[in-house]
Amino acid sequence: MTSLAKRFGGAAVVLLVVLVLNFFLFRIMPGDPLTGIIDPRFSPEAKQQLAAQWGLDKPMSEQFLVYIKEMLSFRFGLSMMTGAPVWDELKKRVPNTVALLLPALALSSALGLLLGVKAALKRGANAERLVMWSSAVSFSFPSFFVQLLLLMCFAYFWPIFPLRGTTSVPPPEGLSAIFDYLWHLALPVFSLVILGFGGFALYIRNMMVKAMGEDYVLMARARGLPFRRVVWNHAFRSILPPVLTILLLSLPGVVSGAVITETVFSLNGVGRFLLEATNSHDYPAASAAFFLLALLTVACNLLADLCYVLVDPRVRREARE
Repeated sequence: MTSLAKRFGGAAVVLLVVLVLNFFLFRIMPGDPLTGIIDPRFSPEAKQQLAAQWGLDKPMSEQFLVYIKEMLSFRFGLSMMTGAPVWDELKKRVPNTVALLLPALALSSALGLLLGVKAALKRGANAERLVMWSSAVSFSFPSFFVQLLLLMCFAYFWPIFPLRGTTSVPPPEGLSAIFDYLWHLALPVFSLVILGFGGFALYIRNMMVKAMGEDYVLMARARGLPFRRVVWNHAFRSILPPVLTILLLSLPGVVSGAVITETVFSLNGVGRFLLEATNSHDYPAASAAFFLLALLTVACNLLADLCYVLVDPRVRREARE
């Protein structure tokens, strides 16, 4: 219980630091949020009234208290870009981001796992060299370069996939709308799988090579157990805790990477909204997006600790002691 309380206390401190930095960093950035929404022909009185509408005429301490209240209540205030509540803007975009990232993460991790195990079992063979080279190439190029290349090849020169957006114009109806939506997401998901599987494959390959040389694995093979059972029930099970940890901790990075993917493919998601809010100095929207990203990161860290306790008997024993 003490260890768990320390983890939750540390998570609370991290979120507090993020809240404070979110408030001050955006306000010391060059530029003024009102310049993007004020017509140059506005009178000084109109400009002052608009600043009062967003609370920018109040002292910094009062703005900070209002900001903390809005963040902790998950209301987040009104977006300066659209004039709508930030929470409503995020809710409209979250389904697109989830539909993009969850399949990409699941496919890239599953492909990396299978290839990593295959490479570990085929040491010195062509299969291992192929996995090592393809994995190294997959994360050696910038994501925007790979995605622009795929977009140019498979949406422009060979128009197999749509060039932009999440739906066709005009949007289809009924069952055709579902297939049209999946068709628009296919290339972005494919690009994330290409960019993401290599890290998983190399990580799992290295851990499996070490696990296959451990005494308990050699003993299991000496007892005549089926090779598949030795691989998955003994070797892979021993590396399961770090695999779950790296998978959970990669989720926030994948979400933050949605900024590039959604911008390249013109998807109406949270990542693109975050980029537009930052460029427009939309304090409420950008602060809300960064706060939710920090919350996801902290939650994944806590979930990784919990998974360690569930899958590793040694950690459970230490927790009880």
